[in-house]
Amino acid sequence: MKITLVAGARPNFMKIAPIIRAIEESNRNRNKKISYRLVHTGQHYDEKLSKVFFHELGLPEPHINLGAGSGTQAEQTAKIMVEFEKDLVQNPSDLVVVVGDVTSTMACTIVAKKLNTRVAHVEGGIRSFDMTMPEEVNRIVTDSLADYFFTTTPLAGENLMKTGIKESQVFFVGNTMIDSLYFSLDKLKRPAVLDKIQNNETGYYVLTLHRPSNVDDSNKLHDILKTIDDHVAGKPVIFPVHPRTLKNLNSFSRELKNIKTVEPLSYFEFVFLLKGSTGVITDSGGVQEETTMLGVPCVTLRLSTERPETISIGTNELIGENLGNLKSSLEKIESGSWKKGGRPELWDGNTSKRIVDVFLTL
Repeated sequence: MKITLVAGARPNFMKIAPIIRAIEESNRNRNKKISYRLVHTGQHYDEKLSKVFFHELGLPEPHINLGAGSGTQAEQTAKIMVEFEKDLVQNPSDLVVVVGDVTSTMACTIVAKKLNTRVAHVEGGIRSFDMTMPEEVNRIVTDSLADYFFTTTPLAGENLMKTGIKESQVFFVGNTMIDSLYFSLDKLKRPAVLDKIQNNETGYYVLTLHRPSNVDDSNKLHDILKTIDDHVAGKPVIFPVHPRTLKNLNSFSRELKNIKTVEPLSYFEFVFLLKGSTGVITDSGGVQEETTMLGVPCVTLRLSTERPETISIGTNELIGENLGNLKSSLEKIESGSWKKGGRPELWDGNTSKRIVDVFLTL
């Protein structure tokens, strides 16, 4: 069986890496072999967002980098589609495997189906029901075309079947992101930034913001950061910041006493920070999952989430855009009264093995 695995952005690498390890383990132990081709679309091209993740997660060099680079949503989608079509025509596959909900996921799904190639979507069926999110559009388009769906929760499968997907196409396997998290726990790397923080013995927070609704309006960004800065009980707030966000931040960064901006971190460094933190403030989907598994309080600055299990089961709370909710959430963490949370079903580090078992039946 020939499989094409598509990865393009940082979350993709963490979801693809354990699948490749599971394929290679299966090939060593079984007579039925799976050959795979790893396609990197180049959607994330920054060293910290791409190459270092390949190294840390044990990913092999991709067979090709499509070099999509930056651009508008339409420009990036078009570049990926043009280049992936060339590659898939030259290297036919029995199955194209896409993961997550980034632009590469949607673009390569469309190309594969136009070439009459079956598609499997890892992390299919998750929904925020917020059409202002580009990722929601990517999910809906991908799931409307894919042939097989590997889901992180039973709810994701229900979402799919409500749209007419047959139960036989859906495989509840768990979360490959958690496979990578388990893989990393004995390999974590202490970031240099911790050595620069004078009072790290009293704890620290981690902050990640990247969604345009939070970072593109400098006034809104100011209000969010000032609220955080004023309500963390003097603890440092480590903020790995994107250059685009940094431009807006520079206009008022001197006002912030506790927020420490740093360059993007490697995966092992970032998980180290999460694991040791007092709490996390984020608008990221993946961070909601990671904090749930690490038992760390998570405050999500969004109006909706496609990962409701991190709220109903885990340590996450969705607070929307109300800064009063942000203040009270931080006070709750500081008082030690944040909920403990638990582990969602099948988030056990063996998801990729279950996926490969299914591959062998297709």
